Amino acid sequence: MKTVGIIRNRGQLTIPDSVRKIARWASPMSAVSITIVNPGEIVIKPQSGDTDWDDIWADVKKARAIKGEGETVSAAAFLQTDRAAH
Repeated sequence: MKTVGIIRNRGQLTIPDSVRKIARWASPMSAVSITIVNPGEIVIKPQSGDTDWDDIWADVKKARAIKGEGETVSAAAFLQTDRAAH
């Protein structure tokens, strides 16, 4: 099969419905590996491995819920302060 996709702003690639119907792994929030074979060819494949995304997202939610001493600490503010100190 050969079809055309469009690369939009910020490098976003829209994968046509006809491709997504065949390659069921090409769904929203799917992890993929991207390989440049040569300057004129990019290969996109499903990320291999036994990653339990439910566990990962649960850990992200736990990390976001951590509060500092008496106040909520923004991860962005923490990183900004940490980077300024180094």
